[in-house]
Amino acid sequence: MRAQNSATTPSTIAVSTTSAAGTAGADRVETAGAGAAGAATVTASRRTPSSGTLLAALGVVSFSLTFPSTVWGLESFGPWSLVAVRSVLAALVAGAFLLAGRVALPDRRHWAGLAVVAGGVVVGFPLLTTLALQTSTTSHAAVVVGLLPLTTATFAAIRTGRRPSRAFWAAAVAGAVVVLAFTLQQSGGALSTGDLYLFGALLVCAAGYTEGGRLARLMPGWQVIGWALVLCLPLMGVGAAVALAYEPVHVTAHGIVGLVWVAAGSTFFGLYVWYRGMAAIGIPRASQLQLAQPLLTLLWSVTVLGEELAPAAPLAAGAVLVCIAVTQRAKS
Repeated sequence: MRAQNSATTPSTIAVSTTSAAGTAGADRVETAGAGAAGAATVTASRRTPSSGTLLAALGVVSFSLTFPSTVWGLESFGPWSLVAVRSVLAALVAGAFLLAGRVALPDRRHWAGLAVVAGGVVVGFPLLTTLALQTSTTSHAAVVVGLLPLTTATFAAIRTGRRPSRAFWAAAVAGAVVVLAFTLQQSGGALSTGDLYLFGALLVCAAGYTEGGRLARLMPGWQVIGWALVLCLPLMGVGAAVALAYEPVHVTAHGIVGLVWVAAGSTFFGLYVWYRGMAAIGIPRASQLQLAQPLLTLLWSVTVLGEELAPAAPLAAGAVLVCIAVTQRAKS
């Protein structure tokens, strides 16, 4: 779910990295490549673990609003139209920022990673979850986000070769179990017809998060998602034209607000701060902050969609916060 969570001169790309354990201080900056414009100048950037945690948390809050906003968007658009139009709008916003900053094209070696980000978080996750929300409730779909931190940490361990500690994994698994049990209880324990979509979304999003977090160590996070969006613009532009021709549009205030949020809020701003946070505190730790996302989504479901909040919610929230605290302290 909801899935999915700050600029440089044209000649420099600053990167801040810390160890996965969250060691403070500035590391040596690596340039992302200047493309045809020439060699980029190496600069230094400082980012503390606390600021990285804050950025990742802002991404989680942005993502937590994605499913309710998608439900609103489906009031006006079909699922294919909504996903295609949101991607086009987000790509136009990202492209405007890239042009305004005169940002050079990424180095050729980064395009494969950007393609993974694009396929996972720009196209795959939004499309699969939007299709799922046609038959699943937001609380049931929150299972995806509950399992996403553990899946992302697993992808990151495979991709980067790092091996988080046993305490980290124990807390991560415990948090995932708590969220999974809570969300299943909310949906009555029944599997919806959208479950295959949800689990597919889980896998592609975890891959996109992992690759995006790696690239965010080499270039600013907003450029990671910005170039991923621009990469998808031709495909999604054609897709939007075709989908709008076949799916009826019924313009409502909710539909427009939902579309604007999933395009500018979740897809661009959320992923921007999310990747920047992951670059600062490490992919495994940042991924565990998403344990709070299903509970935030349930909160928005109550206040925005009018769903009832279960009595078990405060207990689940407390358990998740404990798990997050353990993962932040565990060596990764």
